[in-house]
Amino acid sequence: MKQRSIGNVQVSAIGLGGMPMSIEGRPDIDRSVRTIHAALDAGVTLIDTADAYHLHADEVGHNETLIAQALASWSGDTSGVLVATKGGHLRPGDGSWTVDGSPAHLREAVEGSLKRLGVDAIGLYQFHRPDPKVPYADSVGTLRELLDEGKIRLAGISNANVGQIRQAQEILGGRLVSVQNQFSPAFRSSEDELRLCDELGIAFLPWSPLGGIAKAGELGSHFAGFAQVAEAHGVSPQQVTLAWELAKSEHVIPIPGASRPESITDSVRAAELTLTDEELARLDQAA
Repeated sequence: MKQRSIGNVQVSAIGLGGMPMSIEGRPDIDRSVRTIHAALDAGVTLIDTADAYHLHADEVGHNETLIAQALASWSGDTSGVLVATKGGHLRPGDGSWTVDGSPAHLREAVEGSLKRLGVDAIGLYQFHRPDPKVPYADSVGTLRELLDEGKIRLAGISNANVGQIRQAQEILGGRLVSVQNQFSPAFRSSEDELRLCDELGIAFLPWSPLGGIAKAGELGSHFAGFAQVAEAHGVSPQQVTLAWELAKSEHVIPIPGASRPESITDSVRAAELTLTDEELARLDQAA
């Protein structure tokens, strides 16, 4: 597996997004563990999760617990696996998503994540989503304190705009290592944030990187170009999508969600797929 950097840590160029294994439509525990093991077997060393990845109000951290269980039961060496979790989002249990970016909540959330993951320090901790009721500087300032205290090893932000990225970088004293925003052929409004991360040398982690591509083969689809390039290479449209994103910048590390071993096994092959300049230009237009 090709490698990319998050701060001073080398990780696989393709990560695994854990959310589908813990929210609506989630599979049983056995299939989820097999999915995580398949990712590890394929060389994935970045797993993204969050304490809000759960269904019911009484199971906060469902996905973190699941990942800890899968890592503990895998036959290989997991010392090189970076588990990235997030705090600041909540699920009351009625299907909605709410936010709490207060320093008190983030500190409480970190303690919970530490226990569920069974670690002394979280590898990468990301502020999940800005809270309009809390000054952004207060939320990110808490991450700075957690870094200084050794509770987290690396700090990142998610769902952030250009101004927030610059602000976070300043508050963290140049220690912002990652930005996780939605980005895919169907959702390209984070192009400016991606370019800024490239300029600053910060990892850009597209969430939902395969959004919309499942319909790539449909006649008249906006993503037909991805299906055509995939057919030419004898690979899936999903692989082409991830390879297109990887080609955007050496700092891009997609984290496709998966709930089946076959899905992540297919996705990781994108790291070895090289698209021509002509194909990339064509896909830029198609997207």
